Order: sequence, then C-alpha cells, then structure tokens
Amino acid sequence: MEWLTSESTLQFAADAAASGFFFMSPWRSLAAKGCFTTISTPAFEGERLTGRFQQDIRRHLSEAKRQGIHHPIVAGAIPFDVRQPSALFIPETSVFCERNSVQQQMSPREDEPNPILRRHALPEQPEFMQMVSKAVAATSSSQLDKVVLSRLMDIVTEKPVDIDYLMRQLIFQNPNSYTFHVPLAQGGSLLGASPELLLRMHDQRYYTHPLAGSARRDRDCEKDRVVGEQLMNSRKDRYEHQLVIDALRDVLQPRSQRLAIPAEPKLLTTGTLWHLGTPIEGEVRHGAENALSLACLLHPTPALSGYPHASAMQMIAELEPFDRDLFGGIVGWCDEHGNGEWVVTIRCGKVTGNRVRLFAGAGIVPDSTPESEWRETGVKLNTMLRAFGLN
Repeated sequence: MEWLTSESTLQFAADAAASGFFFMSPWRSLAAKGCFTTISTPAFEGERLTGRFQQDIRRHLSEAKRQGIHHPIVAGAIPFDVRQPSALFIPETSVFCERNSVQQQMSPREDEPNPILRRHALPEQPEFMQMVSKAVAATSSSQLDKVVLSRLMDIVTEKPVDIDYLMRQLIFQNPNSYTFHVPLAQGGSLLGASPELLLRMHDQRYYTHPLAGSARRDRDCEKDRVVGEQLMNSRKDRYEHQLVIDALRDVLQPRSQRLAIPAEPKLLTTGTLWHLGTPIEGEVRHGAENALSLACLLHPTPALSGYPHASAMQMIAELEPFDRDLFGGIVGWCDEHGNGEWVVTIRCGKVTGNRVRLFAGAGIVPDSTPESEWRETGVKLNTMLRAFGLN
C-alpha cells in the first residue's frame, strides 16, 4: 500500500466509494477493492490481545501476506453489539489518498430525480417520546446516569439508489466529516458521514475525539454563535459530556503510559449541529496494542450506549423496537503494524436497491425532554436526508 495522487488512483478511489471500501479522513483516506477473505468473528473482548478476535485478525493478516498481499489491512465495520458477527474483510487492493484531491475528484454530479415513494419512522413520534420519558425516569435513579436512545427512518425510492451520486453528495455537503462506504457481504452498502472519531493510532500513539452534547445550528451567524455559547454553558449537555470523558479515562488509563485529557471540552461544528468534543491523546503501555484493540476497548462509548454501560445496554434492549445491527457500531481500518483509524457509525444509513434505512440517536439524562430529543434526532437524520435532496 502506498500514497498515490495520480489520476488513475483518484479514479480508483471514486470507484471504491461507490462499490468498494472507502474511508475519507483528514489523516489518511483509504480506498480498497476486492476481497481476499472475510472476517466475521465477533469483536467481543476484542480489546484482549490474546483473545480469539485478536488472534483471528493476526492469523488472517499473516495469511494474506503469505499469499502475496504486501501490505494487508483489515477494513469494514463492527456492530453496536460486539457479540454479533463482524463485517470485516481483507481487501485485495488498497491505496491511501489525499483527502482534498479525492474531494475534487468526487464533485457532485447531476442525476435524474429518484422520487421517495414512502417514508416511515421507527418508532413513530409518540412511541419515541414515551421511550424518552421512561429513560428520563430511569436516569433519575442511582442505577443509571445516561442512556442513548435511537430511532430509524425507512425510505423506499422509485428506482434503485445511485450510490455514486449519493456518496458525491455526502462528500460535498460534509467536507470535514469522516465519509465512508462499506460493501456488505449479504448485499447492499453501509454508508455515511460521521463527525466522530473513535480512535486513531500510529506508532503506538493514539488520539480520540468523543462527542456528546449537541445543539441545532442557526443560519443567522450571530444567532448561531449564541447557540454555540449556550451549548458550552448548558448544564445538561456538560453533564452528559463529562460522563463520556470520565468513562474513557477509566478504560484508557491502565493501557497508557501517557494520557492527556483537557479539562474543558471544545465546540465542534457540522453543517447542521454544534457538538461538545474533547480531544484526547496518549501513548500505549504495551507495544502489542493496535488500532483495533484500542477501538474495541472504547466501543461502545457512553456517547452511543450510556453509563453505566451494562445498565444502559439493558434499557436499550428493553425500549428500542429494533436491533441496531451495524448502526452505532464502528467503521474503519487497521494495518499489519497496528496503525489505523475507526469512527463511530452515526449520520449513516444502509442502502439495498431502492430501500434505505437511516439511523440517529440522542443521549438521555435527567434534564432531557421528549420533545427536544425527537427534534435532535431529526436534525441528525438531516445529514443523510439532505444527500437525498430532502430535509
């Protein structure tokens, strides 16, 4: 694998964005095609360096190299529930690309309209608001501080979705996000524009940027600035964010010889939302650590499940009327040297033919209200809806 910016490589990246594995990042954008082997081993206890998941990853990487893939990588997705099968594979061909060059190559194009025939929320608004009310009551107890509840939107289009067109729209509308496309073994694609980096690792140094707490942006610049200030000073959102940071400190500290966590979060923006984010960096204690072992150590963070984790997972299972599957999981890659990058699978959807399923979630704490959480998840769904020309 090597860095290339030639016209043929940029075309390779454009093709991978529509049919192969594609991962756009400000650090290293990766395009890959072909499949040497799939890896479905569940990532349960994937943080254990001697566990089954890590052993399988090493075995498949070694076999790929033995059979002629010079710089093998593992790429794909891991579900929200790590007991479920992973959707990972080792591609036959992969290249790193420079993000700005790929963005220019993947500029939007005109397309014939593809009307939406049906849209259906799962659950509908009354049921979702009832879920939030139950979660708020639960977080007022001593057993649960926060739980993340999500909802889906199912869309049926008149014609099969043009993945190339959709990916170009996502890249154009979300230039600073981690845009991804993952071909799924059972057919269809997982794609999205995630704002949240879970874990980046290079030469035993790692970086993570958890997001928790958000507010809808305003088109008026001055009003938008005030929204950001209000988010930074929001007791509810700062509490929600601190739960995530404290949990990450607890799991990272024992595996780190150096760990730097700022005392205050910073504001991060997407096209539609303000977020509270804290950039965390460190250096691992053990040389055998890799991007996947640390990603599995962190996943799922309280930003996607809640806190404490076991209680939050139990409430999610009780309240959500669907299986999250790959939604709320992680997407990314890891090479044979342990370097890699993984992001949280949010602002995303699954596309199969003319059927689309979109996902959005919100953190519920004692100060949450059902109406505001319904609106927040709606704003988050807009990342994908805008790519379809909808709001």
